[in-house]
Amino acid sequence: MRTVLLLPRNACVAVLLVYRKLISPIYGDVCRYYPSCSRYTLEAIQQWGVIRGVGLGAWRILRCNPWSAGGVDDIPERSHLYRITTRGFVAAEERN
Repeated sequence: MRTVLLLPRNACVAVLLVYRKLISPIYGDVCRYYPSCSRYTLEAIQQWGVIRGVGLGAWRILRCNPWSAGGVDDIPERSHLYRITTRGFVAAEERN
């Protein structure tokens, strides 16, 4: 059941992984922040879920503009309820 609930989150992760692999290299290193906006959004969705993660990513993209100072901007911390696989997808923690 928990795996089914993670499907929307992992669908967004898949889209971002494809974007980072195929489209992001075309633009090069243009983000004013570290990590890049796509990486920030990916991590936000992995940790916070689709709604909050997309919201955090959208707010970050709005702040990433020529008038911004930029710098290091990590996502807000959250205790991990799930584990991140080596491919970047979110999986339910195995219960003992």
